[in-house]
Amino acid sequence: MKRRTLLQATPILLGLSEGSYAQTAYPNKPIRYIVPVAAGGGSDMVGRALCERWAKALGQSVVVDNIGGGGGVIASQNTARAPADGYTLMQGYVATHGTAPATRKLPYDAEKDFTPIGMIGSTPNVLCINTSLPPQNFKAFMDYVKQNPGRLSYGSAGAGSLTHLTAELFKLQTNSFMVHIPYRGIAPAITDLIGGQTQLMFPGLAAALPHIRSGRIRALAVTGTKRHPQVKDTPTLEEMGLKGFDAQQWYGVVGPANMPAAIVKTLNDAMLSVLAQPDFKEKLSSEAVELMPMKPAEFAAYMKADLARWTQLAKARNIQLDG
Repeated sequence: MKRRTLLQATPILLGLSEGSYAQTAYPNKPIRYIVPVAAGGGSDMVGRALCERWAKALGQSVVVDNIGGGGGVIASQNTARAPADGYTLMQGYVATHGTAPATRKLPYDAEKDFTPIGMIGSTPNVLCINTSLPPQNFKAFMDYVKQNPGRLSYGSAGAGSLTHLTAELFKLQTNSFMVHIPYRGIAPAITDLIGGQTQLMFPGLAAALPHIRSGRIRALAVTGTKRHPQVKDTPTLEEMGLKGFDAQQWYGVVGPANMPAAIVKTLNDAMLSVLAQPDFKEKLSSEAVELMPMKPAEFAAYMKADLARWTQLAKARNIQLDG
């Protein structure tokens, strides 16, 4: 009797075992990929380009979910509160994990509340001026700044944004003074630069490139450690004597804290395979985004160093945006 009962139970036990194993296979359902900006624009383009190819590498759908608002705060909260099972990821970037936590108190911890998955790439910031200004190169511009102390104003995508802090870093390193005019986004800031309401700014190259090519604004220098292929004749600020001026608009992938190491490895391995595809590199390069493949630990160290850099600058310039 016992033997018959055991034989009858064996298929059930095996079925349960197989079912339990099936549930551990990752991924076995669509992955939600939060992009912390509204649809359209450079950041959204990067996310959608990645997800299209990442889905094929993972063998599962990766669905983009645009959650704008609060400079990425809402999206970051959604991600941090999600289950750490690998089915909710977010495109973290310099604002959510660098400049914002450096300049204000946030309802999330940029380091402790997230699991680094990997870096996608970055685009440099570019020093641009209104074309009505006389300087044609960086050296002439610095002479012009010294001859016109306090008479120049620079626009930014908002207080505490990368475009704001990059300009403040520039002021600190060049010992110059210019008036900050914050805007609600990069587009209106560039519009007023073209129109002459402001004289200079440090937009991301991806946003500035069409206007540089059309001649509506003049590029004088880029951030980063090397010249960018899309503006090969524009020197780096490092070349111009500003050492360590490698501020960049970067994009990476994070998930909620405490994700299983095996899932993180699966995601990173598939992500690195996407970044190695020549057509993916070409697509992002045409939008001024250069790939920066990294393992999770390497990406974690990068984010930590970037946050420390902007926190130090915010303290030095007394930039505290709470309230």
